[in-house]
Amino acid sequence: MVDIAYGPGNGSGPDRKPGTSLDTTEAYLDMVRRRRLYSGIILALFVALMIAGFQLAESRNAGGFINGLPQIFAFPSEVITEAWEKRANIPGLFLQFLPSLMETVNIAAVSTLIGGFTAALLALLATRGLARWPRLTPLFRRMMDLTRSIPEIVIALMLIFILGGGPVPAMIAISLHTAGALGKLFSEVAENADVKPVEGLTSVGAGWLQRMWLGVIPQVAPNWLSYLMLRFEINVRASAILGFVGSGGIGYDLKLAMQWGAGKYDQVVAIFLLLFLTIVLIDQVTDFYRTRLVRGAIQKTRA
Repeated sequence: MVDIAYGPGNGSGPDRKPGTSLDTTEAYLDMVRRRRLYSGIILALFVALMIAGFQLAESRNAGGFINGLPQIFAFPSEVITEAWEKRANIPGLFLQFLPSLMETVNIAAVSTLIGGFTAALLALLATRGLARWPRLTPLFRRMMDLTRSIPEIVIALMLIFILGGGPVPAMIAISLHTAGALGKLFSEVAENADVKPVEGLTSVGAGWLQRMWLGVIPQVAPNWLSYLMLRFEINVRASAILGFVGSGGIGYDLKLAMQWGAGKYDQVVAIFLLLFLTIVLIDQVTDFYRTRLVRGAIQKTRA
């Protein structure tokens, strides 16, 4: 009786034909071995780069990172100890810094709106199949790449040198970065939009703005608004950070309090708590509305 599994012409021995299951298994195992080899090489390179980078940073770090590790909790404990001793001042400090917090939130809100409108326009101009001028699509994409590749703090420092300190440099810096970051996300969403409404509007003579407003915006609006609210959370934190370079808001008050050092640590803790509570509140509110928008969009798509 002929062995079906190992008989002639069934994937083994000299009569094995190319393309049998044994060939497929050998090819698969060879591919797995190559992937493991490449993964090992990449992992080794990554570890070597990490070690080299750490050694370089350690050599240039004043005092050494390893030597400073025992001191890592010294400053936070000093701040918390003083703030606890002056904990009765915290509610009054909340009221004192509330106007600065509102300025920070206003900077973030205006920056998000300006950056969001700019991002929407750039996204539509940079989306294949929807662009007003298809040949200029790469130009608008590079514009978005440029605006989001430069950190907000770099733009703010340049504008402070030109315009002076205040909320305006922070607003412009955050708006530019928001336009680039949201423009990329908006464009990806617009690329997945159904073009049938656009084709129908084109057939009846609608202009480009009409096609975008009536055929594309209704489809992408839920996702765009979701991304916009998420960006607002990020911009609140960014506007607080920019206060450290003289762009106003509660970040500037935090910088002054930390520069004074001991004796002002209750102000530092009050500002941190105020920022933390504000960001938590914004996160909860925007997350609620983002969830509703996305669920509504999914339900409309299924319908």
